[in-house]
Amino acid sequence: MKLNKKVLALIVLGGLSVSGNSMAAGTASALDLANTCAGCHGIDGNSTGPAIPSIAEMSTEYFKEAMLDYKNPEGRLNTVMSRIAKGYSEEEINLMAGYFAKQKMVRQEQKFDATQAKAGAKLHKKYCEKCHEDGGRSAEDDAGILAGQWTTYLEYTMADYVDGHREMTKKMKKKVKKLLKADPKGMEKVIEYYGSQK
Repeated sequence: MKLNKKVLALIVLGGLSVSGNSMAAGTASALDLANTCAGCHGIDGNSTGPAIPSIAEMSTEYFKEAMLDYKNPEGRLNTVMSRIAKGYSEEEINLMAGYFAKQKMVRQEQKFDATQAKAGAKLHKKYCEKCHEDGGRSAEDDAGILAGQWTTYLEYTMADYVDGHREMTKKMKKKVKKLLKADPKGMEKVIEYYGSQK
């Protein structure tokens, strides 16, 4: 069967179009991937829901470590995140990590007890500052940003750590043990301190 030049050209162009669309569909941009997180973690990673953490400004290493931990059946358990993380490849996780690391964290207005926060600042300096530098604002040590994070989220997270539902590093376990021995209500005070920061 002999094809004229017009028909042949249309077939070639059609094939290129399908191929181009397939490639585009297979490689989502960092922004497209990050937008899938917006429903829970807010636009640009700034959560407006007290039980959900803000992930803006999070270090790339901390983000990747958390997502891979959620993907791992033996890792960090979370009803929602354990399912969601399984849907992303390592390459996609890397793209999202880079995107969120570049976003500016917006510290939400939330109520806090000024007296507790003041006591918490002293406890933070003594027990937490070495890893959570700059009053918990730094993401440099891959320890997560605590300053200005939702207090409800921090309460749930610390309860998971203390109850053994989430694994602490040896260093953190040692510090938390000392903190709670010195002041059984110390963790609540430290959380108030983080919540008080703007």
